[in-house]
This record gives sequence, C-alpha cells and structure tokens, in this order.
Amino acid sequence: MMDREISFAVPCYNEEDNLPALLAAVTGEADRLSLDYEIVITDDCSADGSWELLKSLVRDYPRLRAQRLESNSGESAASFAAIKASRGRIIVTLDADLQNDPRDLPKFLEALESADCVCGTRRASRAQSDSWAKNLISRGSNWVRSRVLQDPITDAGCTYRAFRRECVADIPFFKGVHRFLPILLDLRGFRVAEVPVANQPRHSGRSHYGVLDRFDAIVDMFAVRWMKSRMRGFKVAERVPD
Repeated sequence: MMDREISFAVPCYNEEDNLPALLAAVTGEADRLSLDYEIVITDDCSADGSWELLKSLVRDYPRLRAQRLESNSGESAASFAAIKASRGRIIVTLDADLQNDPRDLPKFLEALESADCVCGTRRASRAQSDSWAKNLISRGSNWVRSRVLQDPITDAGCTYRAFRRECVADIPFFKGVHRFLPILLDLRGFRVAEVPVANQPRHSGRSHYGVLDRFDAIVDMFAVRWMKSRMRGFKVAERVPD
C-alpha cells in the first residue's frame, strides 16, 4: 500500500474505555485539516477488552491499523512497534488516554517546516493543571536529565511528538528508548524543536505505564550519556562509481 502523509503511532495497554474517544478525536482533527493519514495502534497484550474492541473498530475506522504484541512488553516496545509499522512520511506519537490533545497537531506541522523532530512540552500547562508536588518532581527530573545529558528538551516525559520517518530508520531499540528519542536524534544530526502543548486530564481510567519505569530511566540516562560520549559523526565525501 502506498505511503501516507501522516501516521499516528499509539501504544495501548488496558485503554478499552479510551479508544473510541481517541479515534474520534484524532480522525476529527485530521479530517478537519484535510490530511492523508493512518492511525496505527499497538496493543501491548492488554488484560482488558482493548484488543477485541480494536478489531471491531477497524470496521468503523478504515484508516485504523491495529496490531497486538505477543506478550506485555512495555511502553517503549508498543510505541516502537507502532512506529515501525507506520507508513507515513511524518509520524506523530501520542498516548491513548487523550491527555495529548489532537487539536495541538497544527503546531507540530508548522514547526516541522524548519525541524526534523518536534517535541511537545507541557511545562506551562502542567503548572496550571498539576499539583505542586507533581510539578516539583517533573521539573526536578527534567533538570537532572538536562544536566547529565546536556539535553535542552524541557519535558522528556511528554511523548507527544512529530518527526520525519527517516529520523527513526536506524534508531536501536531498547527498553525506555521513547524517553530519549529527542537526544538520540540530536546526536545523529537531526534538527529537534519544541512546541507547547495542552496537558489534558485523563479521559478514563488510570495510567498503566511509567510508575516503576521511572527507576529504570535513571539507569537508561547514564547508558545514553555513555553512548553520547562514544558517538562520532561522519560523512561520505565521494563515491566511485557515483
């Protein structure tokens, strides 16, 4: 099948109650913008009825493509699988719980005119919507990551992003890779930018990812720092025959 203009890549774990609203919101905004698009959702072996619902929703949403992992493998795996299955020239990653507002999409598309990867930042919106304790933890973790990795991204925890497909063609997969995608792209010479996005309340249920993973993120951070210290860029000057 021919490539699409945009692919929405979404990881899903126990989001049965959120999926209909997610698809309605994404298709509503994409249709309003007259985009050529697809929606790729990876079910991370959900324990609820998410997969059965996705199989039925494919009939109602012809632009939806769904896949299911063999076993519960975590957010990075589910997100990476959706990215790899995407056929769009531009890939937009977002969560299934509607905390990422599809109405922010025009900001990403505009910023992509001068960037290769655009990351959403909830820094301003979280100050208004989250508790002081949650804000403190978020700002503290971003501050530490920024100092350790020399990473200018202000909200690494926000996985609402848009990037050109070639950006992730050779990115290696590891558990937690979704957190460090911007700095990995920056290390490879891609232009990375940020846009402010809304921080919506969760549509239904509770977060299924990210609680224990935060401890793994500390180990991953130092692994990425080592990787950064070892990476060297190179360019081919000539080829024969051309």
